[in-house]
Amino acid sequence: MKTRIVAAAFVVGLVFGAAGMAWTQNGTALPVASVGAAHDIPGAHEMPDPNMTYKVVFSVATAAKKPDEVNPTLEAMARYINTLAKNGVGADHRRIAAMFHQGGGEIVMKNDAYKARFGHDNPNVALIHELKQAGVDLRVCGQGLLARKIDQSQVLPDIQVDLWALTTMVNLQLRGYVRVGG
Repeated sequence: MKTRIVAAAFVVGLVFGAAGMAWTQNGTALPVASVGAAHDIPGAHEMPDPNMTYKVVFSVATAAKKPDEVNPTLEAMARYINTLAKNGVGADHRRIAAMFHQGGGEIVMKNDAYKARFGHDNPNVALIHELKQAGVDLRVCGQGLLARKIDQSQVLPDIQVDLWALTTMVNLQLRGYVRVGG
């Protein structure tokens, strides 16, 4: 009897703990839990191909409209990753990178540095960490950090500092990545 009660409590916990969570074709949770996937479109012609390796670099070059809002490019990137996963594209077939530069370079700041500069907590920290956990290669332009007077010690630990966004973007594209964004 006690075993049944424990088992029932476990099942109820699973059901309610997973409420609202989206799932992939193979029944696992989406890689970026805080963001959904693209909505299904019945009869859509172009769909993610589970046999293709997606090599994509997102250019994160603009800031959110307000410093207390999550950057919309981060949300688009998360939605894209989740859409690939939802449609059967495994982690081994997702090579996603993000290059933070120009106006998007400030969102990589640790919360204390961001708050000192903008007067708000950095609303991007949690999503940036989720993207890193989902396998996204996160990079920031070193030249942009210098121009904005952001010390490397103020950059989130999930972010790699590169010499220059232009070099990174060209190198990744020469390695077969498709560039998305400005």
